[in-house]
Amino acid sequence: MTTHSTILGLALLTLLGSACAKTDTGTDGALDAITAEGILAHTRELSSDAYEGRSPGTPGEEKTVQYLTEQFRQLGLKPGNPDGSWTQPVEMIGFTATPLMSVAADGRAIPLQFPDDVVVTSRRNVERVEVPASDVVFVGYGVVAPEYGWDDYKGLDVRGKTILMLINDPAVPNPNDSTALDSTVFRGKAMTYYGRWTYKFEIATEKGAAAAIIIHETGPAGYPWAVVQGSYSRENIDIKRTDQNMKRVAVEGWITLDKAKQLLKASGQDFDALKRAARTREFVPVPLKATATFSIRNTLRDIKSKNVIARLEGSDPTLKHQYVIYTAHWDHLGRDTTRPGDQIFNGALDNATGTAALIELAKAFTRARPAPKRTMLFLAVTAEEKGLAGAKFYAENPLYPLDQTLADINMDGVNQWGRTKDITVIGYGNSTLDDVLRDLATPLGRTLAPDAEPEKGFFYRSDHFEFAKQGVPALYVEAGIDFIGKPAGYGRQKRDEYTSNDYHKPSDEVKPDWDLSGAVEDLRLLYAVGLRVANDPAWPAWKPGTEFKAARDAMLKAK
Repeated sequence: MTTHSTILGLALLTLLGSACAKTDTGTDGALDAITAEGILAHTRELSSDAYEGRSPGTPGEEKTVQYLTEQFRQLGLKPGNPDGSWTQPVEMIGFTATPLMSVAADGRAIPLQFPDDVVVTSRRNVERVEVPASDVVFVGYGVVAPEYGWDDYKGLDVRGKTILMLINDPAVPNPNDSTALDSTVFRGKAMTYYGRWTYKFEIATEKGAAAAIIIHETGPAGYPWAVVQGSYSRENIDIKRTDQNMKRVAVEGWITLDKAKQLLKASGQDFDALKRAARTREFVPVPLKATATFSIRNTLRDIKSKNVIARLEGSDPTLKHQYVIYTAHWDHLGRDTTRPGDQIFNGALDNATGTAALIELAKAFTRARPAPKRTMLFLAVTAEEKGLAGAKFYAENPLYPLDQTLADINMDGVNQWGRTKDITVIGYGNSTLDDVLRDLATPLGRTLAPDAEPEKGFFYRSDHFEFAKQGVPALYVEAGIDFIGKPAGYGRQKRDEYTSNDYHKPSDEVKPDWDLSGAVEDLRLLYAVGLRVANDPAWPAWKPGTEFKAARDAMLKAK
């Protein structure tokens, strides 16, 4: 792998030097700094049992922060916090729910076991949350989208009620093709923010519901029920708010499809018929012959977590006050002491590899000659696995002005299965950063591929999204699917295997058959993108029609 990497580095150096001639200098020696050996070494360390799954607020966090700080220091970078430190304190609260719940439909109890049948929690920062017998209402997809003429609530007062809703966006059929979705409504197959669970709980809060429960379906969600169990049935984490989150919907959670069907049938309703009705604008909420009661005991703890940030100051006296950010989340799911056998969620791919990539990119930029004109920030954020909390905190409390931040380039997992002809862009077509990436990839014989599963909403599931919400153009790539020397379908097969076998499970560990040559190529491209943005007079921008453009336009207008 060393010989191959060296040859690859020389080829990329030649091509990138040509492709970047107008605005990008500084490639000499920098690309070779990004190696498979470096990625693997950092990944092995961060995903070892010694880090206990890197959960925020644990000894595993302390070790992780210390490791990252030391790596950045050794590279000769400067502390990224303007106060002279390497970290940004993130005040959070941990809450572990012990729920009791009962559901009765048409006078008959529906047995529900936590977390096998239902996972519920409360983000209110109080020790007890009670929802006495509340009427249950099916609200379709739970979406209010005026731009699409869509309102699943139709003015129904759901205050004090438990609302039951479908996962993802409304799947509106194409009127001219029954096998496809209507691309003019909620982007067809591609998910919008209306499909994210975070939105569904936000609108439930706005509507005054007492509880909001999402019906889990593995296909549309993009992950099995085990992921819901592993991610949300243990301690959850949120940013600490002055109102103690008391305005938030009291209970939020998920129910399995089988149990939801049982509940609906007992209420005299058919799941498939309701789902068909919910795909139309004419859908109206359906009160069920059911009541739901919740009693949640919250175990609370204050968590003083940290984002880790390093800085490479720009070489231009004026432009150094403008910024390009690379992000990766350092956290994972920690340790579950109730599990038999392996209790540590090591999070090797997710996201020790992305954090390792952040270090390798930082190393590359320290070798750039001359240094980039704008300042480069390397931000390892906390609590991504808990609702993007670390990135959200930075985006709401930026250490450097967001109206002077040109782009966020995010890494959440790298390609561990070999070289690809393509590279996947999540949210393809959103911003001009895609054009920069294409300009740099084309001379290397590589192509850009859109997300093959846009219905799963990956763009809304990693840290760049919090920057995008604030208006900062963001680039998020994943491994391509056209693997060199592999049969058709290999890339999709490996991705599906990881999702089924390892995603958010203790088995997400470094595997003997990993081939990081493709990761090296991808990261060298991301280096070149960041360098181009750091040196180019033109700023990246959201493309017309993108949901984040208005926020950026308003930000730059107010500057």
